[in-house]
Amino acid sequence: MKLKWALVFVAASTFGAMCQSASAQVAGAQPIGISVEQAQLIIEGWSAKKSLLGKSIYNDNGEKVGALHDIIIAPDNAASFAIVAAHQFLGVSVHDVAIPMSQLDYVNGKLVWAGATRDAVKAMPVFQYTKVRTVPIARKDFGHH
Repeated sequence: MKLKWALVFVAASTFGAMCQSASAQVAGAQPIGISVEQAQLIIEGWSAKKSLLGKSIYNDNGEKVGALHDIIIAPDNAASFAIVAAHQFLGVSVHDVAIPMSQLDYVNGKLVWAGATRDAVKAMPVFQYTKVRTVPIARKDFGHH
């Protein structure tokens, strides 16, 4: 009986200690993490995993011009690039192209690349992963161009 109450006390103490350490982030008080303003940007942003990757991309005329295959993030956070599968055969990308993410928009429930046509996208230079680092570099080592 005493062992049972001792275990209950230990469990309650552990739970109480865990609850005390969990608290909300307060702007300016956190040495790491995000600010309140950044949290709002996240809420308004797009989830690459849930709403972008693998989705079809259409032009402003509603014609499919490709699919979002990948997103490349520059080490300085200044630019992110979309890798668009301009041509796929049996689900395998045959012709990938890179464009700035800023050229894509979300309109009426679809990813839209204004001004793009299938022929124009297929005529773009092929993006090659062999030129992309497989291991990220430290931000301090990134030489901004």
